[in-house]
Amino acid sequence: MSFTIAIIGRPNVGKSTLFNRLVGQKLALVDDEPGVTRDRREGEARLGDLEFTIIDTAGLDEGAKGSLTARMQEQTEAAIGLADVLMFVIDARAGLTPNDRAFADFARRANKPVILVANKSEGKQGDAGAMEAYALGLGEPIQISAEHGEGLGELYDALRPLMPEPVDDVADEFDDDDVIDPDEDISKRPIRVAIVGRPNAGKSTLINHLLGEERLLTSAEAGTTRDSISVEINWQGRDFRVFDTAGLRRRSRIEEKLEKLSVADALRAVRFAEVVVLMMDAQNKFEEQDLRIADLIEREGRALVIAVNKWDLMGRQASLIAGLRTDADHLLPQVRGMPIVAVSGLMGEGIDRLMSAIEEAYAVWNRRVPTAALNRWFEQTVDANPPPAVSGRRLKLNYITQAKARPPSFVLFCSRADAVPQSYLRYLVNSLREFFELPGTPVRITLREKANPFAHKRRRPS
Repeated sequence: MSFTIAIIGRPNVGKSTLFNRLVGQKLALVDDEPGVTRDRREGEARLGDLEFTIIDTAGLDEGAKGSLTARMQEQTEAAIGLADVLMFVIDARAGLTPNDRAFADFARRANKPVILVANKSEGKQGDAGAMEAYALGLGEPIQISAEHGEGLGELYDALRPLMPEPVDDVADEFDDDDVIDPDEDISKRPIRVAIVGRPNAGKSTLINHLLGEERLLTSAEAGTTRDSISVEINWQGRDFRVFDTAGLRRRSRIEEKLEKLSVADALRAVRFAEVVVLMMDAQNKFEEQDLRIADLIEREGRALVIAVNKWDLMGRQASLIAGLRTDADHLLPQVRGMPIVAVSGLMGEGIDRLMSAIEEAYAVWNRRVPTAALNRWFEQTVDANPPPAVSGRRLKLNYITQAKARPPSFVLFCSRADAVPQSYLRYLVNSLREFFELPGTPVRITLREKANPFAHKRRRPS
């Protein structure tokens, strides 16, 4: 089991900035507004030759029982329970506050080693605040600047005696999805799944049901989720890494800087996912924003699964299920045949069907078409419907080959690539999708002109 450190402290002392510094990536959202972090976020960190799991937590704060603030503190307490060491962070420029003193007592009661970190220690004002930290009774404060990377050597010296011997290998948060060992069995790799949709579609509720615990904060208030949080799930023997994301609204309605950061984080999760589940509210499905998100997923080349949530509110009518398929294929022809599943994240209905649909979409997204079968299809398709003549000149399509999977991508060699109409390319894509059973996944065809073997020869003078 890896060594785990939880970063704790009151809001806006720089916990997420320190988290990003240690993991070497800007994974956690950072803003001057207090309380940006709500869910706990884990990452693989490195400090010199030390490698460990780091947990970023919500700022310790007091709230009424059952309130969002109180449930944020419950998430922090869960992180403390998982940790081997606590990093208690204070703001050295602000000096000690009553909340710092109260939560220092809280950290002591955890009965775990505590490293006192005085962040924002640049300048004389930072030195004065760090001196005040001795009053907390947690030992000598480590003066750092997480934003500028200062004081990390002293942090290393404080952490090293508490840790076991360093381990050589450390895993990255994201892998390059296009660099794959061709001999690797993809059935053994965790499937990266991003759950996206409009605000309050029930994304976090669904993931909590998959986990069997209240791992992610949920609320009737739209916009509860801010960071894209990844969780590991094993479903019937298959491993998944699932990313919960912030709700995506129309760009014209996004005004606050923090929401812009949340949306950018959600889009990043889509780019690094392999399968994207687009969640819709059953009572307001296939709205314009849903269609825009689906189009974004297709343009990013990710496998798409549509989950229509809150289906328990719709009644059990077979005609409604059939209508989902009709509406999806009509409104999203670019990913025709994509899996569409009616679910209830709250009640747990349809979850098995959804997970099966994710596995099937992933398999299609990785599919390679045999070359012989591809050639037979190409000849039959072009003979049945030859490309139109352009400016009185016939277009010649020579042959097609599959360049890669993830998503299935093909290269079509022809005489004049710039003259092939988009309508004819759509015909080829739709035929490919139907003939080789590639429902829902993006299909790419790139045009390339075949080299003319006589182009280098000079024309004879007449």
